Amino acid sequence: MSRNPPSATAMRVADLNASANHPFALRPDAKEMTQIATELGLSALRKLSFEGKLSPENKSDWRLTARLGATVVQPCVVTLEPVTTRIDVDVTRLFARGFEDPDEPEMEMPEDDTTEALGAWIDPAQVMREALVLAVPDYPRKDDAALGTTVYTKPGETPMTDEDARPFAGLADLKAQLEKGDGKD
Repeated sequence: MSRNPPSATAMRVADLNASANHPFALRPDAKEMTQIATELGLSALRKLSFEGKLSPENKSDWRLTARLGATVVQPCVVTLEPVTTRIDVDVTRLFARGFEDPDEPEMEMPEDDTTEALGAWIDPAQVMREALVLAVPDYPRKDDAALGTTVYTKPGETPMTDEDARPFAGLADLKAQLEKGDGKD
């Protein structure tokens, strides 16, 4: 087993004191934030911090508890204008020695998605990136952004709207006409 860490922030499990907490505070520099923003498809990543601790749990497991803070900029899904979002979320991971990931390609997600297999290293920076990916809005939208209705047709023809395309749109009118007709008999 290699004594060389996979990253500068990784902690070797065998070197951790099993009777103490191990605090950490990550604040990536501008170059690293630009790289993360590019990987995640963000327009910008203005602030990023990940502070917490790694604590022993049971006899051989470790629990990571932290607070992720970030300010992300993404294009609005409607207007493509920049949308700035502040993210502040608590993050918890349990690194369990007896946990095994199933090898099946298709399976149901477990109720507890915070448990991971304990390896030789625990890397808070990797957990920070995973938590950021999950916290970034999937469809960022400016508050005043609205989808308008656009109707296209050939010149000289009447455009068809969504309302016209509904198969039962005219039934209410037909029913009203039939009811009026029943009252005259």
